[in-house]
Amino acid sequence: MSKQSAGILLYRKAPDGLQVFLVHPGGPFFKNKDDGSWSVPKGEYLSDEDALVAAKREFQEETGHEISGNFTALSPIKQKGGKTVLAWAVEGNIDPEKIRSNTFEIEWPPRSGKKQTFDEVDRAEWFDITVAKIKINPAQAALIDELAALNDI
Repeated sequence: MSKQSAGILLYRKAPDGLQVFLVHPGGPFFKNKDDGSWSVPKGEYLSDEDALVAAKREFQEETGHEISGNFTALSPIKQKGGKTVLAWAVEGNIDPEKIRSNTFEIEWPPRSGKKQTFDEVDRAEWFDITVAKIKINPAQAALIDELAALNDI
């Protein structure tokens, strides 16, 4: 069965236009990657779990903030590796400097026998639509396009 993730595309209306909130994956694999590496806060969920509940949980785990509001379902996208992402757009505002992510542990460096703990998300930022589409995982750019269309941008 292919993997599935659920996430939240948080947005706000700024004086110069719509902005979206994206997160950058933590850990050694993404340390020096930027454009094309950012994501909506999201995570995998089980087929018997409600996807929106999972999306809210993942947002809280990756940012340390609970999310509420009027959620708008966006069209599912499929990432390059085959994972399907279901996402919801919701208007809100959080300070990216105040995120607190959960952590994961891996053997690092590889084959060293040493375990290291890393933040799942190492930073977050608000981006305008144009920049966000450069920063985000290319498959997820469709979520931003759909949000912009819903907001007549």
